[in-house]
Amino acid sequence: MQAFAYTNSPFPIRADLPDAYRHAWRKLAEPGTWWRGEERLAIAAEVRNAADCEFCRARKAALSPMAPLPGSHTSTTSLPPDVIDIVHRLTTDASRLSRAWLQEQLNEEFTAGHYVEAISVVVTTLCIDSFNRALGFELEPLPEPVDGAPSGYVPDGLEEDTAWVPLIGKLSGSDTDLWPDGQSANVIRALSLVPEAVRLLKTLSAAQYVQMHEVPDPNANGSRAISRAQIEFIAARVSALNDCFY
Repeated sequence: MQAFAYTNSPFPIRADLPDAYRHAWRKLAEPGTWWRGEERLAIAAEVRNAADCEFCRARKAALSPMAPLPGSHTSTTSLPPDVIDIVHRLTTDASRLSRAWLQEQLNEEFTAGHYVEAISVVVTTLCIDSFNRALGFELEPLPEPVDGAPSGYVPDGLEEDTAWVPLIGKLSGSDTDLWPDGQSANVIRALSLVPEAVRLLKTLSAAQYVQMHEVPDPNANGSRAISRAQIEFIAARVSALNDCFY
């Protein structure tokens, strides 16, 4: 059966949504820039494990996210324990992460590129799974991994002092498609150390929000059934519930 078929949905679902989700699922299964396909899918699996992780719940309730606690994460993958912890933190307690914490995680085997790509997989999995949960659908089974090695691609024009991780400052070469007019908000640039992560975000944004080039236009609503003001009201409420910095 085709992924994200929604054949028994009691609600009308625009065709661009399952199309975007199928595209995202294919990308999750493929080798990325820093992770193999099987590793990317393992990260996605850990996002789902975090939803029912008692250790994550206890840490979320703790006064400090760094407080020592007994126990361990609910896990079903062979990812290293430190990577599992990072994925679970990103999934359940992202608003309390810090630059100092990230610097402690980075090393030769887990670089800033690995971190940014992991964020991309976490965000992709969460937003699609949240759509299914909100409408009462079962979560889509994860696809089979595609063999191959990560590309290790590092874009040109990186700036080191803007954020916790390097960001592209000036677009060049094959990355000029990342944002319109060569300028973008930091919330989009945040993933630009891994350009493919920005491209995937653009696909999901166009289906679940509006196309990125439409974001500055307060009247653009992507031909949705609700107005842009209503879209932003919902987005602001969700952001507040998620303790989103922006």
